[in-house]
Amino acid sequence: MGMLSILKQSTVIHLMFAITFFTSGLIINFFQCLLYFGLRPFSKYFYRKINYYLCYSFYCQLVFMTDWWSGTGVMMYIDKKDFEKYFGKEHGYLLMNHSYEIDWLIGWSFCERLGVLGNCKAYAKKSIQYIPTLGWALKFAENIFLERNWDKDKQIIGSQIEELANHPDVIWLLLNAEGTRFTAKKAEASQKFAREKGLPVLKYHLTPRTKGFTASVSHMRGKIPAIYNVQVNFKPDDPVKPTITNLLLGKRVVAHLYIQRIPLEEVPENEGAAAEWLHKLYQTKDRMAESFIETGDFFATSGVPRTDCFELKRRPYTFMHTVFWAVIVLVPMLYYLVNLFLSGSTVYFSIGVGIIFLFYLLMHKTIGMSEISKSSSYGADDKKAK
Repeated sequence: MGMLSILKQSTVIHLMFAITFFTSGLIINFFQCLLYFGLRPFSKYFYRKINYYLCYSFYCQLVFMTDWWSGTGVMMYIDKKDFEKYFGKEHGYLLMNHSYEIDWLIGWSFCERLGVLGNCKAYAKKSIQYIPTLGWALKFAENIFLERNWDKDKQIIGSQIEELANHPDVIWLLLNAEGTRFTAKKAEASQKFAREKGLPVLKYHLTPRTKGFTASVSHMRGKIPAIYNVQVNFKPDDPVKPTITNLLLGKRVVAHLYIQRIPLEEVPENEGAAAEWLHKLYQTKDRMAESFIETGDFFATSGVPRTDCFELKRRPYTFMHTVFWAVIVLVPMLYYLVNLFLSGSTVYFSIGVGIIFLFYLLMHKTIGMSEISKSSSYGADDKKAK
């Protein structure tokens, strides 16, 4: 094993990542807070312009793990004409499958390479906004936080989409219509629900929740011109599994990312018809997943027309930002910790150990949030599916 590989698997290095990420996050949160209360009431335009760069500087440290630390590959299947004409140049509403620990991070990697990472938005549980650093950053970035109460959520969706559509730069809004990450147990409950309700029975996706989608589309017309159908899959026989832990250990994975641009006009205006349209889209996504898992090709048996396949080059900015924050954070932090340990004081020594242990817990808590074994139970109960 080479020296670089040993370093990538070092807990000390991982702790340095954690210290850099969470400390820089608090610094960024501080400036976001000042701008949110001091600038946003007077100029949403300038607040959003500045906040874009603050969000980017924070998010890109996670993308650094895929693009540079692990060297993860992202093979993209996109119509090149649409890609050159529209991608990164218009507001987009993304519908993505939620099947892996790192599917969202692969999406972020793609967004970074298009220059829209700082304006990536998503629907999320309200509780996430209270998580220090990342949750706070998402809150200041005007993500859509839902309470799982439809009467309240319907109003939140409407008002937030009106706000987001007025952003001065391109925004991409992500919806995981399945509601939660795919697991075998949730798939069984979802299939049971689909049979009872006469809905399409899916093999590789959960039955999509249509209410949030139909409510969103009605507010997007004339503001967000297109839906992006996103399908992320990894080959099941790849030796390295697509997990946050493997990325942190510097292990390379290869993601396959299909993206189809669908003009919003193709979605029926009637709520029932729009819901049916979404179910049909997920049937197509299911065929693509089955084709890929069985043959390694999205198009072999799915009936979906073959598109161009290429890989966008990674950009240097995620590397530059991560190194910048590592210098800003680690130099004074390590100096402070070394002084604590060398002070000869049991109290100071205990404080130093406590600080390191806190970052260690934060790191594992954050990893745990994406682990499939610890994913939300929401959606496992067929009675809750919509």
